[in-house]
Amino acid sequence: MKEIGVRELKSQLTNVVRTVREEQTEYTVTVRGQPVAVLRPFTQEDARRAEYKKIDDELAALDELAQEIGAAWSSPRSGVEILEALREESSCR
Repeated sequence: MKEIGVRELKSQLTNVVRTVREEQTEYTVTVRGQPVAVLRPFTQEDARRAEYKKIDDELAALDELAQEIGAAWSSPRSGVEILEALREESSCR
């Protein structure tokens, strides 16, 4: 694994990223000689994790929306009861 200081990384970022992508090189990024980060290629596992995170975030947003709808619900009938009634109406037509 190559080591690169943050100042050099800043000035050479395009070349470093190209090297990471094309040559699958990993870099340890340092500040004042101390390691602070690792720059490495984006793997299939990273892509899978990112996709799962996106799905989890979208499901959390849906849960939040469901909570908001539930808190604002004012009908004496439940959503399921209303949906069943609408289905019965449409099947009678």
